[in-house]
Amino acid sequence: MIHSMTAYARKEVKGDWGTGVWEIRSVNQRYLETFIRAPEQFRALEPVVRERLRKQLQRGKVEVYLKFAANPAHVGQMSINETLAKQLIDNAKWVQSHSGGDINPADILRWPGVMEAEEVDLDEVNGALLEGFNELVTDFKAARASEGANLETMITTRLDAILEQVDVVEGHMPEVAKWQRDKLTQKLEELQAEIDESRLEQELIYLAQKQDVAEELDRLKSHVKETHKILKKGGACGRRLDFMMQEFNRESNTLASKSINSEITNAAVELKVLIEQMREQIQNIE
Repeated sequence: MIHSMTAYARKEVKGDWGTGVWEIRSVNQRYLETFIRAPEQFRALEPVVRERLRKQLQRGKVEVYLKFAANPAHVGQMSINETLAKQLIDNAKWVQSHSGGDINPADILRWPGVMEAEEVDLDEVNGALLEGFNELVTDFKAARASEGANLETMITTRLDAILEQVDVVEGHMPEVAKWQRDKLTQKLEELQAEIDESRLEQELIYLAQKQDVAEELDRLKSHVKETHKILKKGGACGRRLDFMMQEFNRESNTLASKSINSEITNAAVELKVLIEQMREQIQNIE
């Protein structure tokens, strides 16, 4: 099974403490690169999340987002920081004695740190969020596998089309040999040269070797088999498949350079189109 590097998943985690929402998305990247965004109180989860991603994924630019909304009913009881409040009142009285005016108790209570809430048990919340993250990764990998299956289908279809073009070229090989003989014979007749059948055969052999594409066609068929084998094995095979596209291109370029009629030229052009289409899809494979 192959996996796409392009995927998205979302997981909502609920508890008495509130609601957490995980989101993960990825695009193709040569190596594994992770970006994690979480509220400040959950920054301690980042190393754990990063390590779990590293164990599950091998390539791709992966972005993870955590959003959290606390349940107001679950927030701890409010209490007053008496020490800080007394300091503020004393300071306010001093200012009042020098400037006049009244002390507003609400202003004291609004001062940062005066009103404190009992802390929520973060261990419980973190545990639930990490459990939800594990489920998120499972869904994410399933999405990658589903998209990978689509990519495999598209690549397989084009591999079949490549074999069809190979058959087209092979079908024209007999007429290529006849074309070579007729062209050489015509040239000798134009030069009014005496045709030595033995020499003619030698020249034909030379031309046939120079413009023979049988080797390129055999290699193309071999590359198709190897690509099928890589797809069947699955795993993180994107780099290997990308290398195979380079091999396909090499043979199609050679085939185009040896073309002697429009049919073979058209087949070579079609091969290049098919190879480029596969190469674009393979950029998304892990």
